[in-house]
Amino acid sequence: MDRPTSLSDTGTVQNYVGGEWHTPDGSDGQDVVNPATSERLARVAFSSNVDIDVAVRTAAEAFEEWSARPVEERIQPLFELKRLLEEHHDELAELLVREHGKTRGEAAGEIRRGIENVEVACGIPSMMQGGTLLNAAPQIDESAVRKPLGVFAAVTPFNFPAMIPLWFLPYAVATGNSFILKPSEQAPLVAQRIFELIDRAGFPDGAVQLVNGGVNTVNALLEHDGIEGISFVGSTPVAREIYETSAANGKRVQAQGGAKNHIVVTETADLDFAADKTVSSSFACAGERCLANDVAVVEEAVYDDFVDRVVSMADAQVVGSGLDADTDIGALITPEHEQRVRNYIETGVSEGAELLLDGRDVTVDGYEDGNFLGPTLFGDVTTDMVIAHEELFGPVLGLMRAGDIDEAIDVLNRSDFGNAASLFTGRGADARKFRHQTDIGNLGINAGTAAPMAFFHFGGRNDSFFGDLHAQGEDMIHFYTDKTIYIERWPGA
Repeated sequence: MDRPTSLSDTGTVQNYVGGEWHTPDGSDGQDVVNPATSERLARVAFSSNVDIDVAVRTAAEAFEEWSARPVEERIQPLFELKRLLEEHHDELAELLVREHGKTRGEAAGEIRRGIENVEVACGIPSMMQGGTLLNAAPQIDESAVRKPLGVFAAVTPFNFPAMIPLWFLPYAVATGNSFILKPSEQAPLVAQRIFELIDRAGFPDGAVQLVNGGVNTVNALLEHDGIEGISFVGSTPVAREIYETSAANGKRVQAQGGAKNHIVVTETADLDFAADKTVSSSFACAGERCLANDVAVVEEAVYDDFVDRVVSMADAQVVGSGLDADTDIGALITPEHEQRVRNYIETGVSEGAELLLDGRDVTVDGYEDGNFLGPTLFGDVTTDMVIAHEELFGPVLGLMRAGDIDEAIDVLNRSDFGNAASLFTGRGADARKFRHQTDIGNLGINAGTAAPMAFFHFGGRNDSFFGDLHAQGEDMIHFYTDKTIYIERWPGA
């Protein structure tokens, strides 16, 4: 594959600032590595505080002109960006597989989800409207008008390096703000390629910018006076720190944290269907996603039958390079993360869970240097086990018994997290109880993964989210704008 033209001559990932590519001048950096082969793909240099200051000042200057443009004019580059993303869809998917490790099908689906957010943001002329009330008081009309606020930034994770930046970027610029993306240093290449397309889409210089870096780069964004708000997706400890630091610096903030998602299977469920969706939810993207359901809580009456089905389906999953058509489970992002998941498996064994399927000995011919784990299943998991309440972020599924749906819902609600959960049942009463009694942001009924469409916000509660306005949908309009209230009286009119 031809390398992106935005790489320097030495193969270093560059920043995109003021409509031009620049190599960051920070002293730190790291290699970008193909998780399936351990091949070095590029080098990412980290931005210095000076790099960040230049990017923020450039964005602030661009905001003055960009925010004054008619809204219909602001969405035209988004229409072009959508066209370019569609045109380069397959190329982006392959690049995503190479730097992340997920399968080609998963990469294609991720990019499609990102494009959907661009599509929704093209509707900003309707979504951004406020409201008007005539005769709100004697001879007085009142109206609310949404206004952009300035420079926003997003810090996004490795697991969805194409989709999650597009949760934020289109809405920020369509509402009239300027925007800075800091992608994951572990998987920055697909974001960089998207910015090459952004460069062609017609945005004014400085309205949309890209900076690369690590922890110090993020801190520079959080502390810069010129940033109005921060969006973040990542682990719960970091999300909490981002939230607290941003708030302390007077910024708007939305911080999506980790998860521990559950599937509930009742005795009236279609067990074959439920097992298939459980396996796909648990092991898609090698479990490296915040919507992975990695605990299944199953009513006692059907537990054994359900476990048999899940073991059979999981054992049939093919582990390999994401570029191979037959692969179901690709590589994990780094050797260190692979070892972390292996340690969790060891913990599950030591805690006394029944190891039904062990994926630690998987080998992939021709990819001996890759970071691979096969699907791993634990039976008779209990709520006091580490594997039952900590986010594993790998291809590991725990199966737990419950006497009835009330007990299952209690298991869900005792979790520190509140990101997502799915229920498989044939009874409407169970579904209604699940909907009303669970304290969770994204719920699915007979759906393996509760992933909201782009025109709905991405939910999350408790330790899964810090803030009050979520990614995607209408929440983004509220996050990126503030209302000015106009009170008008014209005596004698």
